[in-house]
Amino acid sequence: MKRYIPFFIIAFILFVTIGDKILPGELGKSSIQTRTALNNFALNLFPTGKPKTNPYERTENELQELEKSR
Repeated sequence: MKRYIPFFIIAFILFVTIGDKILPGELGKSSIQTRTALNNFALNLFPTGKPKTNPYERTENELQELEKSR
């Protein structure tokens, strides 16, 4: 069984990459769906880069209050 694993991996990679161009009908559609799901999974592994909070918000508010009081 161990010697067949590389063939399964290669077949899966080919299915995901070019399955929609080669395979007919529902198999091609499932290849597209699999590729889309894998892409979304990979994109969601990494954060978007936007911080959830503004770390300088408190300082900016204090500066605005200071300028108002002048």
